[in-house]
Amino acid sequence: MGSNKKKASKAGAGVLTAGRAARSNPYVQRVITDDELRTNLRTAFESARKAYTRMSNGKGPAKALLEDKKTQRELRDAAASLREAAESLRGSRRKRKRRRRGGILLLLIGAGAALALSEGLRKKLLDALFGAEEEFEYTSTTTPQASGAPAEPAGAAT
Repeated sequence: MGSNKKKASKAGAGVLTAGRAARSNPYVQRVITDDELRTNLRTAFESARKAYTRMSNGKGPAKALLEDKKTQRELRDAAASLREAAESLRGSRRKRKRRRRGGILLLLIGAGAALALSEGLRKKLLDALFGAEEEFEYTSTTTPQASGAPAEPAGAAT
């Protein structure tokens, strides 16, 4: 009987130590206080569980991964939720950078489309980059031939 009490006291001490460690861990505190983080973790778990269920239904995991669109969607949802949870744990700095990059990319795509679709805008840009085009008239230095007579080759014997 004495050994059972020792095991129980050791287990109780382990639980208390684990509780103190969890209380002082900033990540655990974040999970406790952040509703969005908990929602993302819950969604990731549920999506992964659904995907696992679909993969273990007898078809085989390889076939389920490659051919089953619902399994692929569940795995994508789980990955997206885990990514959002990780970003939330890291802080909001990453989201700002991504938005800025997305805005710049959207601006570049819009500018490219405007240049492709608008001839006037293209001309203005080319004039700004390379200067205005010089217009000139072409005048021939040769005399035109008569339309009925064939031209004689130069140096032909008469």
